[in-house]
Amino acid sequence: MLRDRALGMVRRARGASDRRHRPGLDFLVLALTGKKALSQGMFDKVIRMCDDLVAELKQEQQDDNDKKEYCEQQFDLADDKKKGLERAEKDAENAIAKAKEAIETLTGEIEALEKGIKELDESVVDATEQRKEQNEEFKQLMAADTKAREILKFAKKRLNKFYNPTLALAQTAKLESPLFAEVAVHAHSKAPPGPPPDTWDAYAKKSDESTNVVAMVDVLIADLDKEMTEAKAEEKNGQEDYETMMSESAAKRTEDSKALGNKMSAKADAEKMLSQQSDLKKDTTKELWATLKYIDSLHQECDWLMKFFDVRKNARTGEIDSLVKAKEVLSGAV
Repeated sequence: MLRDRALGMVRRARGASDRRHRPGLDFLVLALTGKKALSQGMFDKVIRMCDDLVAELKQEQQDDNDKKEYCEQQFDLADDKKKGLERAEKDAENAIAKAKEAIETLTGEIEALEKGIKELDESVVDATEQRKEQNEEFKQLMAADTKAREILKFAKKRLNKFYNPTLALAQTAKLESPLFAEVAVHAHSKAPPGPPPDTWDAYAKKSDESTNVVAMVDVLIADLDKEMTEAKAEEKNGQEDYETMMSESAAKRTEDSKALGNKMSAKADAEKMLSQQSDLKKDTTKELWATLKYIDSLHQECDWLMKFFDVRKNARTGEIDSLVKAKEVLSGAV
């Protein structure tokens, strides 16, 4: 009979249903097996119950569809965010490593420049002291040689006065009066030469000694002149070398100081970059951890639904189909 056919369909639906729907289906079974099952009012009530259960099943399926779409969308968004954060974290780590390497390199270069500038300054001080010492030695040498030269000239004059009085008189007169010197030499040249005295050999010997002694004095004066000339040349070369060294040192110090300033600025930028990237990495890691935690919560929320979605959908489809057929059977009996 129609009731039995409808009852069988409802029982099939109950067998495929989950626990949440069992009470409603159980009530339908009881309704169809009770004493009032054949009454028109009970059939109408069962039909309404079937409609209600079908509507509930369809709504649940729609909820599952929406939840599945939500889970898939959230998994995609969270996975994209996770990958982006992982890339950002990796980029921050690379930037941190690069900044640390730059700071280490610049620190070494700054120390080298500072050391070089300090050594250059010390070299300039040493060179200046050395130049002062050399100049003082030059002045002392020139003063000593000048004094010695004057003494030797004075000695030569005395020697000529002793060994060559006529020549000495002429030299003195020449210094005092050119006219007197000319007269003295002229008078001497016109004096008739007398016979050589008995002591000619003694005068000849005196003349030889004069020549040797005066020649030695001339050699000493020449040596002093040479030494003074060489000293002047060395002093000039030394001063020129010192000025060249000072000019080149000043240029190098300016260049090194500029390089030092640039490297200190670059180090400050690297330190700033290190601080920024460290903060960025910290924030990124924190956000990544929160994202991973969110993904884990999504798995807890969605994995069961995603795993059994098709099973639940097929079961509901079977329930709905059985209830619809049961309703059609009961409707046909009205």
